Amino acid sequence: MVLISDTNDFSPALMFECGQCFRFTQTGDGVYRGAAFGRVLTVSDTPEGVTLDCSQDDFDNIWKNFFDLGLDYADVRGKITTDEFMEKAVEFGRGIRILRQDFWEALCSFIISQCNNIPRIRGVIERLCAAFGEPIGQGYHAFPAPVTVAELSVQDLRGIGAGYRAEYILNAAMAVRDGALTEEELSGLSFADAKKKLTAMHGIGDKVAHCVLLYGLHRLDAFPEDVWIKRALKEHFPQEFDPAVFGEYAGIAQQYIFHYTRMLGREMNKV
Repeated sequence: MVLISDTNDFSPALMFECGQCFRFTQTGDGVYRGAAFGRVLTVSDTPEGVTLDCSQDDFDNIWKNFFDLGLDYADVRGKITTDEFMEKAVEFGRGIRILRQDFWEALCSFIISQCNNIPRIRGVIERLCAAFGEPIGQGYHAFPAPVTVAELSVQDLRGIGAGYRAEYILNAAMAVRDGALTEEELSGLSFADAKKKLTAMHGIGDKVAHCVLLYGLHRLDAFPEDVWIKRALKEHFPQEFDPAVFGEYAGIAQQYIFHYTRMLGREMNKV
């Protein structure tokens, strides 16, 4: 068991419910459980801090990096608080961190996310893992490797609810398997060239490319724009807005904006 006592910028609920990660779900009051990198992890919010049900070795080798604990988010928040709206968004989302996810899992997950809502995305991913991933304990399965997915058929993937995205998933799996699309190459390219390479893939548009760059490659200058971000930009930012105003942390700013706008929209819809 590992305890994270400083939780000013570490909230399991915010990190796992803000649309960046789909395999961690709430199992109890303040408790989330999920899988990443072939491991199952239970994360619990307690009065003493947040506990991670893992060994110190797994924390040092996997989870410390996964939760991006090497970055000072208090410092980041100060740099991206550019106006009153951002001050509110940042304070509302304090505790969000950009998770350092597996590249292939992020690529496949955000292809699945196209024109989809979060519960349906979670469902497709869990069925994909249960059907084709290796068991890793506690009823969980690892995310299936690209070599495994590349051998599936369109019908296999439609059978788990992937719909028209099945072909896109297969194309991506084959590209990763064959070395045509690699984490190493994309990490070494400029942002513009990495995005261009991703969008050259059938079924990957600008938004998915930005999501893969942000969540799968930790390119923190990526700025995915979905319906919630576009609404926020229209209502709270100048017409000529450029995400570059947030500098190297545009992706973190985007996550605060997304979460704040989405949660406000939900509350308004309840009225």
